[in-house]
Amino acid sequence: MNILKKLFGNVSLDVNNLVDNVVTTAEERKTLKIKLKQVLSQAENSAQEQVTRRWEADSKAGWLPANIRPLTLVFLTVIFVIISMFDGNIGDFCISPSYIPIYQTLLLCVYSAYFAGRSIEKIKNK
Repeated sequence: MNILKKLFGNVSLDVNNLVDNVVTTAEERKTLKIKLKQVLSQAENSAQEQVTRRWEADSKAGWLPANIRPLTLVFLTVIFVIISMFDGNIGDFCISPSYIPIYQTLLLCVYSAYFAGRSIEKIKNK
């Protein structure tokens, strides 16, 4: 239980009371599902709020903290592209199939988080 509290912060995760209050009928299962969704929603909101606060603090702290995310993004992208391009590509150019899922994950996670986060920050500032 302590691990869950550390992961989800101040979200109340009193699972024992939740399960004790809900038994096995269809209505009670529905109630349990609703309560669990509420707990998960609170945890997600708390996590997003913490990330937002961290990004806001970074942007106010100076040049390096404000630019560490873009610099890291550029560095990791350039290094990964260089490594994947030259890995076994002396002669015929072919990106190894093992790099394709990594590219997909990087593009989806890093770029969407960065650009969606920046868009949300700009919308909030209006």
